[in-house]
Amino acid sequence: MTPDESASSDLECLMIHYQQGDASAAERLVDLVSGRLHAFFSSHLGSQSEADDMLQEVWLRIHRARHTYRAGEPLLPWIFAIARRVRVDKYRRRQRTRRREAGSAEIVLEQAPRPSAPESAGLPAFSELIAPLPESQREVLTMLKVNGFSIDEVARATSSTPGSVKQKVHRAYHRLRGLLARRQGAGGDA
Repeated sequence: MTPDESASSDLECLMIHYQQGDASAAERLVDLVSGRLHAFFSSHLGSQSEADDMLQEVWLRIHRARHTYRAGEPLLPWIFAIARRVRVDKYRRRQRTRRREAGSAEIVLEQAPRPSAPESAGLPAFSELIAPLPESQREVLTMLKVNGFSIDEVARATSSTPGSVKQKVHRAYHRLRGLLARRQGAGGDA
């Protein structure tokens, strides 16, 4: 058994104990998975406070839906499917708010510009790098590269097929290569 399989098995055992009412298993599960979930939310938003809010919301939903987890199934795709729904719901709420406020004289900016951080090796931060990509491509890249999911796990979490995930990843890489090539060309590498 590989270390990843062992860690996944440990998480699944914690979830089963959590389903049976073990509070310490619930706390341990929250400790082990929250970092990945927070990275998933903040890579799409850039706002720490919104990521914190969504992290809290996802754990509330997991608590309410914990009885639906089936022992023997991979836990992380189940959790990230819930996290994805939380993110979509947040996006929809934000869109409704924007439509309501569109008639007012002042338009609320979604995110204030942040001071630029020093770039590592001339590359922007991951969240900035993937920002121009469509939402579905940002989502699969984040799950694969930030959260370390396999193609099959991403497919389960996004309710799609492994082939669809591979296609999104391929298109995202192709677009990123183009963006980086244009950036280098504009930088004056002469």
